[in-house]
Amino acid sequence: MAGYVRKTVLSPGAVLERASEILPERAGVEATRSSAHAATYAGAEGTVHLSAHRHSLYTEVTAETDRLRTSRLDCEVQHFLNRLPYEVGDRGGPGSGDPSGGIS
Repeated sequence: MAGYVRKTVLSPGAVLERASEILPERAGVEATRSSAHAATYAGAEGTVHLSAHRHSLYTEVTAETDRLRTSRLDCEVQHFLNRLPYEVGDRGGPGSGDPSGGIS
């Protein structure tokens, strides 16, 4: 029901590796399918399908969930995408104006 797109300098493999480390713990989902450019995670909170494709200097990451944008799963997917580094040298994560002080 909800879709998100993010550009990152990470390779598709690095994006999917990072997703496999973060999403199961934060969103309570497990990988049900994966390939070199895509992965699907499912759990009690819902299902998310990630795809990552390289276009020149950037990888375009697409995430589609079967929940509303206000669901816990969608919040965790947004959290994951917002922490992908955009430019070379970026650490990824919250900006300097984030009141959490960079805690992820």
